[in-house]
Amino acid sequence: MNLPTKITFSRIIATVILIITLFVLSIIPDLQTPVLGNSRINLIFLIIFVFFVIASYTDHLDGKLARKNNQVTDLGKFLDPVADKLLVSSMLIFLAAPRFFARYAVEQVSLIPVWCVIIMVARDTVVDALRFIAAQKGVVIAANIFGKLKTVLQMVAIGAVLLNDFPFHYIYPNNPYQEYLSVTAIFVYLATAVSLISGIIYVVQNKKVFSSQKEENK
Repeated sequence: MNLPTKITFSRIIATVILIITLFVLSIIPDLQTPVLGNSRINLIFLIIFVFFVIASYTDHLDGKLARKNNQVTDLGKFLDPVADKLLVSSMLIFLAAPRFFARYAVEQVSLIPVWCVIIMVARDTVVDALRFIAAQKGVVIAANIFGKLKTVLQMVAIGAVLLNDFPFHYIYPNNPYQEYLSVTAIFVYLATAVSLISGIIYVVQNKKVFSSQKEENK
């Protein structure tokens, strides 16, 4: 196992440990965690944010190292998307219901609506299935600009939600609809829209992979 693959595998292990830790914290009764001043940022959420930033950077780092040192392997190709989906999907689900999964974060206002999570997770599932079918036919579906933009927007949205709309909430301190109308909410909606659009583009551009062998030979 080369260095890029070790980095990817380490990201998977770290994400699993994070998920287990968040589950344990969610079942501790009457757990109280501090908020950083009037920033409304929960200390645990800040730690998660730092972890998420580091994990997101290692996603860029392992791919860069693999290409630079000619260390691209089949194992790395398999583990990298697994690590990405595990990290992003777990964060999306966690932040869809912080009042349920993180009852200790009483100041948490920003969240990711469940319908947004369903769209983003479903999109990734469809695209992954499309890539699997294509791979069986020897077709490689490369990431396009919309897919890359989707990833960036998802990471920005997750980070903004973890920081509870900091520092944007200072602009509208008395906004009663901050959960739905805020800078962070806009990032979430943009990430959802681009996820849906990019998924449709992938399917339309690669619909030929659904053709049967007989149809292809005509």
